[in-house]
Amino acid sequence: MEKQQSKDPLHGITLLIVVETLVNHYGFDTLGELIKIKCFNENPSIKSSLTFLRKTAWARKQVEELYLKSIPKFN
Repeated sequence: MEKQQSKDPLHGITLLIVVETLVNHYGFDTLGELIKIKCFNENPSIKSSLTFLRKTAWARKQVEELYLKSIPKFN
């Protein structure tokens, strides 16, 4: 029996990796301009961002889409 590979491009990539990569690439200032959510604009931190994104599906989707557009291996 063959193992099927996931078609999800984010398979195996944690939300922590996504957020840390975006913060390292853009910084919180630019990230807050690109995705207008409070956790990137007011007292930003990785921890507060993860807490918010885990509870808020629409915001997480925006962050994941930006990650896929921004990271060269997905382009």
